[in-house]
Amino acid sequence: MENALLLPEVEDESVMHFLENTKCNNTTYAELPDEMRFNDGHIVTIVTYGILMMISAAGNITVLITTIIRRRKSKSRIHTLVMHLSIADLFVTFLMMPLEIGWAITVSWEAGDAMCRIMAFFRIFGLYLSSFVIICISVDRYFAVMQPLQILDVHRRGKIMLILAWIGSVLCSLPQMLVFHLETHPNHTCYTQCITFNTFPTYMHELSYSFFGMVTMYWFPLTVICYTYTSIFVEICRRSKEKNEDKIRRSSIDFLTRARVRTLKMTVTIITVFFICWSPYYVMSLWYWFDRSSANKVDLRIQRALFFFACTNSSMNPIIYGIFNIRKQRNKAPIRAPTIETRVTPLSLSIKLLD
Repeated sequence: MENALLLPEVEDESVMHFLENTKCNNTTYAELPDEMRFNDGHIVTIVTYGILMMISAAGNITVLITTIIRRRKSKSRIHTLVMHLSIADLFVTFLMMPLEIGWAITVSWEAGDAMCRIMAFFRIFGLYLSSFVIICISVDRYFAVMQPLQILDVHRRGKIMLILAWIGSVLCSLPQMLVFHLETHPNHTCYTQCITFNTFPTYMHELSYSFFGMVTMYWFPLTVICYTYTSIFVEICRRSKEKNEDKIRRSSIDFLTRARVRTLKMTVTIITVFFICWSPYYVMSLWYWFDRSSANKVDLRIQRALFFFACTNSSMNPIIYGIFNIRKQRNKAPIRAPTIETRVTPLSLSIKLLD
């Protein structure tokens, strides 16, 4: 069975080996090779995905309900963005994870070629959407600080970014329906599998597709996250060091200091979690792409564990954004008309937008 996001992983090598080299005929189920039968590895897959599914469902549903309630009271962009992030992670939770559990139970693919292609699409659609919505959140926070006076365009820009995130996720996931297909074992006709075997004309085509997936799902989001949040923190530090003589500026600086600390914590957490969750999997993928012979020697349980670990990012997202962005606003001050003491400045406005 294939656990990869976009491409054949090391475990597929065993399937391809049997498709090409198995010579036995009319074997019973008990005589099938171990990897073609239900084994301990499949039990680990079922248990692990089951635990991840419960954690992710509880966290993302909670955040989704919270953001929907808060959006009724305040049309905050961050609530809208976090709501879409939760929806993306729920795609992973209720489409990809149950698919992996069911696939581990049946071992072979029993749902036919059409469903193979459809589910191949939904296996990664949520993962793409989650990464792209994280990009939207990063870009929104970036413009909130760097260009705080563009109030009239921020909501329109947020909608456009979300539309592009959804469209981009669909476009990036569509090739899965062409790459994956149903293959029947030439000798064990009862054994069918949803794999990418015999799809790519050359190894370079396969490698190019693999790199496309890694760049769009990992390197592009990571680069945007690092750039935007680093720029935000640098800008906040720069403004906090400016000399201010009037009371308004000093008040803003005090508030800015608290925002700076909160932004730094969120920045470090976002980048660290995204990097830690996905890096081991893609390091293994790179190893496999460039040196399959040695990568095949890695225990399959380790390979599964790396992919499981990558999937925990969907469980961590609601925790991260819930802690830093869905904060309960207590002791709200009554809204008053701006006076000379409370007038809006670019500095205070940028912090307001950042919150």
